[in-house]
Amino acid sequence: MRYLRPAAIVAASLVLLLATDGTGVSDEATAPAAAAVPRIRAVTLPDRPGPPKVRDGYAGPAFDACTAPPLDALRAWRGASPYGAVGIYTSGSQRGCGQPRLTAEWVRQARAIGWRFLPVHVGLQAPCSELTHKPERIDPAHAAQQGRQEAVEAVRGLRALGFGVGSPVYLDIEAYPMRDAACGQAVVDFTVGWTQGLHAAGYRSGFYSSLNSGVADLAAAARAGSSPLPDGLWYARWDEHADTAGSGALSPDLWALHQRVHQYHGNVEETYGGATLSIDRNHVDGPTAG
Repeated sequence: MRYLRPAAIVAASLVLLLATDGTGVSDEATAPAAAAVPRIRAVTLPDRPGPPKVRDGYAGPAFDACTAPPLDALRAWRGASPYGAVGIYTSGSQRGCGQPRLTAEWVRQARAIGWRFLPVHVGLQAPCSELTHKPERIDPAHAAQQGRQEAVEAVRGLRALGFGVGSPVYLDIEAYPMRDAACGQAVVDFTVGWTQGLHAAGYRSGFYSSLNSGVADLAAAARAGSSPLPDGLWYARWDEHADTAGSGALSPDLWALHQRVHQYHGNVEETYGGATLSIDRNHVDGPTAG
């Protein structure tokens, strides 16, 4: 599997819906050209030559659950459900749920059943985030350094669970308001540092966020020429479309080489083989750990 390199990213275009003032005319359309200032500036950091060797990829339905499910449920679902991969919260100081079952032995048995994994790290959030239950924020003045520090923690979590070199881990940046360009820049800087740190350790970088906030800013960073950028992009748009086409907002040239995951429906209960779980639904065409 090949990955999108910076030169290709720079040339990529992002299709964005322009915000209007209710008249159908955007502010951008009426402002003088000289006043236009890019929301996101390019940031580049040294990177190892090429992304880590791909260990696993998957295309098809997946689900994620706040707490790692019981193995009995995974056994029932593996035979009866359409899902082939499961998102698990492997590390991070701001995970929303406890993980009493998530151990290296749980991973070993789930893998033996046939599951692939989407590891997730939930750490610092955007400086302008409005989430009261995740109060730890990125410091814009030290964002890249903090991203590298979070990568170290994420790698430690992966190794403790038995995920080897080449595995991906997705940075969870929850939706944030788009009023402050400096906030988006801090998210980008943090993510570039995160990716640099993961690549240095031999792991693949992933990024999860809302299509309208974190993903929009990361796509703008790609257009500006930032690097290194994540090897996998997991975007949340609950539009009920089980695909990775970008929901009309993400250019087909960005993260196009089997590098996408789409969370298309959230907070639903499903039952297979007599086992009921509360999940988010995803469609995958991208990096997994297996």
